[in-house]
Amino acid sequence: MDAADIVASVLVLGIIIVSLLSNVVVLICFLYDPEIRKQVPGLFILNLTFCNLLLSVSNMPLTLIGLITTGHPGGSDFCQIVGFLDTFLTTNSMLSMAALSIDRWVAVVFPLSYHSRIRHRDAVLALAYTWIHSLCFSMVATCRSWVGYHHLYASCTLCNVRARAAGTQFIIFTVALHSLTFLLTLIVLCVTYLKVLKVARFHCKRIDVITMQTLLLLVDIHPSVRQKCLDEQRQRRQRAIKKISTFIGTFVVCFTPYVITRIVELFSPWPISPHWGVLSKCLAYSKAASDPFVYSLLRHQYRKTCNLLANKVLKRSPLNSSSLRMENTAAWCQKNSSTTNNIQPTANKPVCP
Repeated sequence: MDAADIVASVLVLGIIIVSLLSNVVVLICFLYDPEIRKQVPGLFILNLTFCNLLLSVSNMPLTLIGLITTGHPGGSDFCQIVGFLDTFLTTNSMLSMAALSIDRWVAVVFPLSYHSRIRHRDAVLALAYTWIHSLCFSMVATCRSWVGYHHLYASCTLCNVRARAAGTQFIIFTVALHSLTFLLTLIVLCVTYLKVLKVARFHCKRIDVITMQTLLLLVDIHPSVRQKCLDEQRQRRQRAIKKISTFIGTFVVCFTPYVITRIVELFSPWPISPHWGVLSKCLAYSKAASDPFVYSLLRHQYRKTCNLLANKVLKRSPLNSSSLRMENTAAWCQKNSSTTNNIQPTANKPVCP
């Protein structure tokens, strides 16, 4: 192993740990909180979490083994199964992100009719399409024996070496796969989230106009209060832009290098550096580690559930603390019941009834 392989191995190991921990936390929050389960986006997040977890325990460890041993991890049949999972899970997770963006677009653009437009039945139908879409591509690749161990990416995935005999068919399949998954999802993300940003900026502008009219009426308002209101308006606009940039930016940064490498590999007469191939694959894996934070753990509902779970595990819930204080007070009063009437309340002594 050279220095680059060592760095890549450490990077993959870190991605595996973060992805497993963060996605397990999201899954626990979903199972623990009934409010999250009632929400339609929760189904898309659950499907995305399932794909990320399965990717973290199947494909990522084999890539790590391939980097450490610099060889083929496992038999050919086993690698074909893992290659099938690689195509299926990556495609499914991309389409789940597209479904989440459409859900957010409907919620922002049609807030009053959201519950009638997006129901659990509609979410189940959308998820069924993502599964059928993903299964079709992955089964075709597996049945045609186009999956195997690819040394460029040190992982079991679509393999050009195994598909040389197919020629044009494999090229058409690869272009269609990335066009109908990556490109389609990117277009949906850009269109829906930019629409959401447009509506959000419109509402912020209306709020700003009302706020400025109120400030003009309050002639005697202190300059610091006026400046604070203006700062809050600016922060509100920046938060909206930051969220949209995070949704689209993480998708582009994580998947674009890998997809471009895949397309270039089909037509380029020159060999691609294995270090770049592994790096692009690591970036694609990193999406599984970032998704829980982008779509779940930074939201208020999930943070609240995580705090409740942490307090429950550490036995620091407010109810337990207040009950413990009441029990200590009752015990102290019972112990000093004979002299309670003569004791004056102090800061260090409880007051008995």
